[in-house]
Amino acid sequence: MDRNELEESVGGAISVGADAFDPLRMRELVKLLTRPEVLATETPRLLAEWAKVVLNLSEIEIPTRDPLYGDRRWRENPVYRRLAQGHLAWTQAVERMTAQDDADWESQKRTRYLTDIFTGAVSPANFLLTNPVAVSRALETGGMSVLRGMQHFLRDLKDNRGMPSMVDTSPFTVGENLACTPGAVVYREDIFELLQYNPTTEQVHRRPLLFVPPELNRHYVLDLAPGRSMVEYAIANGMQTFMIVWRNPREDPSLGHGAWGLDEYLAAHIRAFDIVREITGAKDLNLVGLCAGGMTSALVQAHLVTKGTNPVHAATYIVTMLDARKPNGVTMMATPGISGELTKAATDAKVYNSKQVAHNFAWMRPKDLVYNYVINDWLLGQDAPAFDVLAWNDDATNLSAKFSRDTNSMLANRMVVEPGGMTLLGTPIDLSQVKSDGFVVAGQRDHITTWRPCYMTSQLLGGDNQVVIVNSGHIQTFVNAPGSSRYKYRIAPAGGPDPDAWLAKAEEHQGSWWPDWMEWLRPRSGTRKPAPEALGSATYPPQEPAPGTYVHEK
Repeated sequence: MDRNELEESVGGAISVGADAFDPLRMRELVKLLTRPEVLATETPRLLAEWAKVVLNLSEIEIPTRDPLYGDRRWRENPVYRRLAQGHLAWTQAVERMTAQDDADWESQKRTRYLTDIFTGAVSPANFLLTNPVAVSRALETGGMSVLRGMQHFLRDLKDNRGMPSMVDTSPFTVGENLACTPGAVVYREDIFELLQYNPTTEQVHRRPLLFVPPELNRHYVLDLAPGRSMVEYAIANGMQTFMIVWRNPREDPSLGHGAWGLDEYLAAHIRAFDIVREITGAKDLNLVGLCAGGMTSALVQAHLVTKGTNPVHAATYIVTMLDARKPNGVTMMATPGISGELTKAATDAKVYNSKQVAHNFAWMRPKDLVYNYVINDWLLGQDAPAFDVLAWNDDATNLSAKFSRDTNSMLANRMVVEPGGMTLLGTPIDLSQVKSDGFVVAGQRDHITTWRPCYMTSQLLGGDNQVVIVNSGHIQTFVNAPGSSRYKYRIAPAGGPDPDAWLAKAEEHQGSWWPDWMEWLRPRSGTRKPAPEALGSATYPPQEPAPGTYVHEK
């Protein structure tokens, strides 16, 4: 896989609890596979296809761009070609046997999730003697690749809970070549730090811009590296730019971080809004909310509207899902078993370990994020690749079970789709009353917060909304700087409730959507004034250089 393919496969973390596996659902998969009528049909069909494979008559094509079978030797060597075709024939049979055309989309996606793990695990590509690339490399290196692979396996067994490493993080240091936009911490409390960045223009817009990252990821995916930083881009365009840096919840029960739920995070937003306005002297501000940070940015506005005190003038919502009725990669996990586990863990104020959270996500794309690295690290004995996005993805955070429970319940039960379906901070939530203008961005190949539910965010919010759909995955949707983007995007004002109808009519463009976003944001950012000579204020003076302390806490 090349760099772009690797970056597209990652997506940070999702809030579905510690274990994506619900044993009850695995039992259902076994039931589907052992239905007598299915066995009676599929067994002879599979045996017939296997006979064709043995006789070299099979027409099953081995994919050329595939983490398991991409190498030419799978097609050119007759023995390995038969192994690959035999496995693919069996995989296709399992998929047919578990098909449920009359089931809801959640059941279908859960079944596919389990079958992808199950069928991928037994691929001949995952075993040394049945992988032609691994055998060739072992011969070429005199067995050293096998030795290095064993070393990698033992390391991962010890340090990574038995999962293969996805990235070589050694070239990257937070604060040096990641998250290195100059600025300062101007506020710190238990749940977050607030960064203010140095202006780089002589004049700045009067209305400040606050970035709200996901509560379950590191903030610096928005400030990844020079030339790939959305923060850097905003500053270069004259925005007074701030960033919330959520603290990594500690697992120590005495600290109480397991009690951080939606209410606690929303209250933290309000404090950040007040501090940004005090420092800049502005009466209101603009927001950029990413993924879960976009969700909470919308919810806190709905709360503040009921108080008559919403200070948000305009907001950007990136890969933000509030309406989960259309297929997505989050609520498919909301089974009764997982919901029950989350409820119990939230009651116990549990904090999920970052490795559990990250591995839970990896199993959503087992070919790309698990078996691909089994082959590279353990069978070929190669080091994992060194990419900035993968290094950020590896720098996972812990997760409060209460926040996971709250957000999963909200999405799975469609609690904010109708006005008053949810109460937060003591007020009923009605997103239609959020009248601030919105800029809604989604990725067409996003497998987590898929683009159709993200488009529906524009239907729930009550302001004038612009929509951008990028033909990319989750992370590449917004790590999409001008000059280096290879993607296309469609942009238009939000239309009706049919995302596909909107997509068919929206104008297509080549490259990065950031310039269009800036053209939208600039007139909503107020007049210009001289850039401040110093960061912070008398009340909130600078405490230490950005990126601060919390980003380094593990």
